[in-house]
Amino acid sequence: MDVQDLSSGTHQVENQAPDLPDCNLFLTDVALTQGVRREGAQSHEADLESWGRRLGQSDLARLAADVNRASPVLRAFDRTGHRVDAVDFHPGWTEFLSLAFAQGMHSSAWIAPAAGAHVARAAHYLMHGQVEAGSLCPITMTSAAIPLLARESWFADLQPRLAGRRYDARDQPVADKQSMMIGMGMTEKQGGSDLRSNTTWAAPVGDGWFRLTGHKWFFSSPTSDAHLMLARDGDAHSCFYVPRWLDGGRRNAVHIQRLKDKLGNRSNASAEVEFSGALGRRVGETGRGIATLVEMASYTRMDCVLGSAALLRQAVVQAIHHARHRWAFGRRLIEQPLMRQVLADLALESEAATTLALRLARAFDHPEHAAEQALRRILTPASKFWVCKRTIEAAAECMEVWGGNGYIEDGPMARLYREAPVNSIWEGSGNVMCLDVLRAARQEAEPVAQEIDALARAHADEPALRAAADRLLRHLRLEAEQQQAQARQIAQDLVLLVQADLLLRHAPAPVSRAFVDSRLAGGGGRVYGAQALSLASDVLLQRAWPD
Repeated sequence: MDVQDLSSGTHQVENQAPDLPDCNLFLTDVALTQGVRREGAQSHEADLESWGRRLGQSDLARLAADVNRASPVLRAFDRTGHRVDAVDFHPGWTEFLSLAFAQGMHSSAWIAPAAGAHVARAAHYLMHGQVEAGSLCPITMTSAAIPLLARESWFADLQPRLAGRRYDARDQPVADKQSMMIGMGMTEKQGGSDLRSNTTWAAPVGDGWFRLTGHKWFFSSPTSDAHLMLARDGDAHSCFYVPRWLDGGRRNAVHIQRLKDKLGNRSNASAEVEFSGALGRRVGETGRGIATLVEMASYTRMDCVLGSAALLRQAVVQAIHHARHRWAFGRRLIEQPLMRQVLADLALESEAATTLALRLARAFDHPEHAAEQALRRILTPASKFWVCKRTIEAAAECMEVWGGNGYIEDGPMARLYREAPVNSIWEGSGNVMCLDVLRAARQEAEPVAQEIDALARAHADEPALRAAADRLLRHLRLEAEQQQAQARQIAQDLVLLVQADLLLRHAPAPVSRAFVDSRLAGGGGRVYGAQALSLASDVLLQRAWPD
């Protein structure tokens, strides 16, 4: 080689994993397809298969990366100095919301209920969340607001727009739009999760309207067509519907102060706002605003579980795909025993999360069943605590599979890692979720204890389940202060018992055996790959991402 060749710096690029190929996100996910059929949404399979094909196209993956690099920008005033409180988004934001609306994720489970509607929505959510997560925030809030608003006498005015399947990005009065979105505003600077410390107050002005004065520290999706928010109403707090536009084409007095510079979820806008006499209508009973918004949170927390399970699934797929194409020390990464162990453990975590999420979604499909609703009340916060926490750990582990390439923003792993914590924080942090588990357990102590005991008795040949159930029952009998100190253990044991039960009933024997041995009988196993799963590795990896 001459000097000119050396100075050119040219070389052959090799041993770099390619991007994921186009695929069908529904058909390639065994846990998802089997769960949809098992949990009652089989009539939706054709629709899910169609959307799975579209969401698995590489052009959407590239667009999602672009959308998250170009954060929303606040435009508080127009060029002439008039206040407009507008937010400018990357054009891809409209594309992803249009996809979500077309799938009906924002409303169909409530507006057009059918057999398996919530399970089908969950499946859509699990696929969409693998591609672009930020656009799910306004979708979640809009969906969760509908059952609250449906009780109001004026809901008929909103229903056609809430049912609309064509996303309408125009910033104008709802009456002139094809569809609408609803956000929420609960927390303030001084309180965070302590909603009783909120100081924003409402004063009646007649005809069912109130004038609101105060602020919100986190105001999600600030350009939504309306928000549900909490304000003082006399001596207590009430919930209020606050539209962005008023009759006559006037903007409501909700002023965006700034947009949050967030770690992740960067395609979506979150804001600090002030209410300068903004007008709103009361939702629900007077003084029952916290209870009203807690009900809404029970729906949004379900979506936190789904969102984290989606991120977990995508991180695991990316890790397995990389390991099948990357060589080190004379073998592909996936052929190295220790790497294979780690990947199998991650795949097991993902399958357990997806299986749990779909079972929980089924409970939302059956409001007429008291047992299902009792399960929903205690399992939703427990699942949010556990699945969201485990996803944060798993995202880091999957990034590590990629090595240095995973730490670079050009690839997908950094964005998945930055996105992972939001669901653990939003709608109540881990401790808040565990306290809600304790509250639900106290309210229905006997049915909860019976269900826990039944889970263990259903698998009498599994002593690890019996031991975990007995520990859980002991903790649930503790005095309040002692019990609170064990709240995280209680939530963890509850979720692991339910996941073990589901996998023992529905997954191949190697998968369920691996789960019980590593999660319940293994004495820990918090670090992925620490427990031997060799007999299950082939099955788990093939179920997670067929080669």
